[in-house]
Amino acid sequence: MNIAQTLYDFSQAESAKTWYSLNDGVMGGISQSSFSYEAGHCVFQGAVSTANSGGFASVRTYNFEPPADLSAYQGWQLRVRGDGQRYKFLVRSEPTWESLAYSYSFDTVAGIWILIPITFTALRPVSRAKTISSAPSLKTRSIYSLQLMLSKFEYDGALNPHFTAGSFQLDLATISVYGAMP
Repeated sequence: MNIAQTLYDFSQAESAKTWYSLNDGVMGGISQSSFSYEAGHCVFQGAVSTANSGGFASVRTYNFEPPADLSAYQGWQLRVRGDGQRYKFLVRSEPTWESLAYSYSFDTVAGIWILIPITFTALRPVSRAKTISSAPSLKTRSIYSLQLMLSKFEYDGALNPHFTAGSFQLDLATISVYGAMP
């Protein structure tokens, strides 16, 4: 797989400054998370609690200004080191938080750096973990934000099969796009 462009090189401390936490506190939950630079990579970590109908922690980028035009590429590639849980990578092609998100769930291997390739067509259109089958395809000409999430839910009411409440940690090395379109 040819990496065409690295969007985030998390070996640089500045890369952590464009992400912020967004947790289940918006719905009454008590989960907590942070995103910080540590020893050559960034770390998404915290604790997820299912108390008060909660069950997710996430970090999101501030909106890209202008939005990123990724229409010349075929997908994303994440280089991560996880804790064995299943996380979600979400993309938005509208500037508002409540807009439709395009989601991909991926499993991690505890303590091992792995590459996660995600074709644009593999992203699932969702609104709060509910699949929106009538949604249009992702508008790759206008990518506004990225998000990483650990949630007790997979999609459409199903539970995340690899979720464990409590402490979590996902280390990030890079987020890239790959494959120029033919």
